[in-house]
Amino acid sequence: MKKIGLLSDTHGYLDPRILDHFADCDEIWHAGDFGDAKVSKALSAVKPFRGVYGNIDGTDVRILHPLKLTFEIEGLKVLITHIGGYPGAYFPEAKKMILDYKPGLFICGHSHILKVMPDKKLNLLHMNPGAAGKHGFHKVRTVLRFSVDDGKVISADAIELGLRGAID
Repeated sequence: MKKIGLLSDTHGYLDPRILDHFADCDEIWHAGDFGDAKVSKALSAVKPFRGVYGNIDGTDVRILHPLKLTFEIEGLKVLITHIGGYPGAYFPEAKKMILDYKPGLFICGHSHILKVMPDKKLNLLHMNPGAAGKHGFHKVRTVLRFSVDDGKVISADAIELGLRGAID
């Protein structure tokens, strides 16, 4: 079993409480829009780390991370990209990635809206951790923590970090 901390859309701000929430995680994954390579470097310094770049990320982040990641963990095929959409409304590029790779878990960011939902038609679980940063239209900053075992996500916790404008 592996425990994963998942975040996205930090936009250059890494709330220090995220590291506390992810303290018992085996890995941290970031679904794009780091905003600054410092966020990537800080996260990779504490845990094994995977991430993809997002649409706001500059060259400093794009040299560290790809547009998409595909890998297997604990028997589960995972696809991560920043701009993905949702079941029934995937962006065309993301849908092509999904159809080509056939993941059991599809992760994206971009919308700033936390969602965990099954796609029964494509036989996968979709996750978007919302936005952990303080820039954007979201009201509450969020991350996800979940476990993977024997080819499936077996538990997930949505963590609220507080209001976007209220940084402790």
